[in-house]
Amino acid sequence: MTLSVVVITKNEAAVIARCLASVAWADEIIVLDSGSVDDTAEIARQHGAKVTTYTDWPGFGPQKNRALALATGDWVLSLDADEWVSAELHAEIANVCAVADHCLAFRIPRQSSYCGRVMRHSGWWPDYVTRLFKRGAAKFSDDLVHEKLLVSGITGTLAQPLMHEAIRDLEQAIRKMDAYSSAGAESLARRGRQASLFTAIGHGAWTFVRTYFLRRGFLDGREGFMLAVSNAEGAYYRYLKLALRQK
Repeated sequence: MTLSVVVITKNEAAVIARCLASVAWADEIIVLDSGSVDDTAEIARQHGAKVTTYTDWPGFGPQKNRALALATGDWVLSLDADEWVSAELHAEIANVCAVADHCLAFRIPRQSSYCGRVMRHSGWWPDYVTRLFKRGAAKFSDDLVHEKLLVSGITGTLAQPLMHEAIRDLEQAIRKMDAYSSAGAESLARRGRQASLFTAIGHGAWTFVRTYFLRRGFLDGREGFMLAVSNAEGAYYRYLKLALRQK
C-alpha cells in the first residue's frame, strides 16, 4: 500500500520543514501553495514535495479537495503545515494501512499547544481529527473554514497523537481570530443566517463559559484563560461581522 501526504500552505516557511521532515517516509508528498511570498515553496521542494500553486483562495475545504485530487497513493494523510507526525504515529499509520480490511478512514487524537503550552483541557484534548483515509473513499466539505472530512464508510480510531502547534504567540492568535471570524461570517451569510449585536454578545459570552468552565479551561492555567478569551472574541466578531454585513 502506498501513502500520499497532502498539505495546503501559504507563507508557512516557519513551520513547513518540521511538518514535511516528519513524513519523509511517505511515498508521495503533495504541497498545494496559495501564492506564498516567503520560502515555503522552496523549502517544500527541498524536502521532496511536489509543489503546485493556485493563487486564488476558494476556502479551506475546496483547497484541500484540490490537493487531494493531485494524490496518487492508495492511502492519503492530510496535514496542516503546523502539524507533524511522531515516530510512534508513523508506526501506527504504517500498520493500519497494511492490515486495515474494513475501515476506510481513521481519526487521530491531536495534541495541540497554545502559546507554548500543551493544552489538556479547554476542549482541545483529545481533539480527534479524521485525516487518514483510502483515496476515493472521502472528500472534504466545501466549508470556507472548519472543513470536515466526509467519509463513505467505517472510520476507525488511532491511539498515537498528531502533534500540532496551533498558536505560537498572541500575535498569531489575534491574526487567526480575525481571519477565521471573517470566514465564519461569510459561511453563516451563505446559509442565510441572521445576527445582531445581542446575538454577537450572547455567542461570545457562551463560548467563554463553555471553554473556561464546562470544558475546564481553568485547569490549563494562564493559557487556558487566554484561549477562552480568544475563542469568545472569535465568536463575538464572527456574529458581529455577520450583523454588519446585513446592514
